[in-house]
Amino acid sequence: MIAASGHGASVRIDSCGKTFADGTRALEPATLDIAPGETLVLLGPSGCGKTTMLRIIAGLEQPDRGGKVLFNGKDVTSQPIERRNVGMVFQSYALFPNMNVADNIGYGLKIRGMAKQERASRVAELVALTNIKGLENRRIDQLSGGQRQRVALARAVAIRPGILLLDEPLTALDAALRDRLRGELNRLLRALGITTIYVTHDQAEAMELGDRVVVMQRGAIAQIGTPREIYFSPKNRFVAEFIGAANIVEAPLENGCLVLPGGRQPIGGNASLPATIAMVRPKRSARRRPKALRCQAPSTALALSVTASALSSVAPRTSRSTSMRRTRSRSRPASVSD
Repeated sequence: MIAASGHGASVRIDSCGKTFADGTRALEPATLDIAPGETLVLLGPSGCGKTTMLRIIAGLEQPDRGGKVLFNGKDVTSQPIERRNVGMVFQSYALFPNMNVADNIGYGLKIRGMAKQERASRVAELVALTNIKGLENRRIDQLSGGQRQRVALARAVAIRPGILLLDEPLTALDAALRDRLRGELNRLLRALGITTIYVTHDQAEAMELGDRVVVMQRGAIAQIGTPREIYFSPKNRFVAEFIGAANIVEAPLENGCLVLPGGRQPIGGNASLPATIAMVRPKRSARRRPKALRCQAPSTALALSVTASALSSVAPRTSRSTSMRRTRSRSRPASVSD
């Protein structure tokens, strides 16, 4: 069964940067390790380099001299996309309008020479897995946006790729459908067990889908961590303000208290600093009690602190990590460098 295959490949991006012919530096040299079966989300605003990194992994772009891409320890930098055993879902889906749903899903299998009966069996399995049963004979122009997204995903995984690449696949959908399909996509990725690299600018998608999140800024990696680490322990002000709701407070620190216009806010300890940056982040709490964390100087990591009275809609879900541990067991890279 495809759903139980768990055949993801490990990925290493080694010192990969990208400078285009006109001199534009789209991606600073970055090193990143992705474990087999992991879902890694590349998150950031437009123009931050996330799609360029995805295209380098896919083989659609070549990294600058010295950069390498390795799948399961094998150097594939010079190999084109068709030889890398990757599945890719584009933002526009790129479905074939002259084919029906079944033929779109089975196209990759057909050009690989799979027998017709085996191909039909694989297509039927994917149709059931993506909840599009009954649509096999429909033309692409007869499908809704959500149905097209499912067809594109089924086509991408039909060849049983070692790595699945998704470039903002939900962006073209309306908000309600996007929220619903995000949950379905999360379920499907867990079932498939394929190593997945997902590009998005949507923080809610990153928090729900990612085992780890890579936040990118101006062509460089700003922070790598689990959704909870990114949300509650941002490394700098950009990450704090980009991920969810946060109030940034700049104030002196005296004897463990932030000195604010309305009074003093204890944060623990007895440190004193002439200037600090503190962040008020909504945090899940059964009784909605204030949460005291830590406060640091602006020259180091961004401070976290103070009180929480509401839960942000993009906060990482505690239940998700618990569910993930039940459904997927795998090793994580010990460290990631950037």
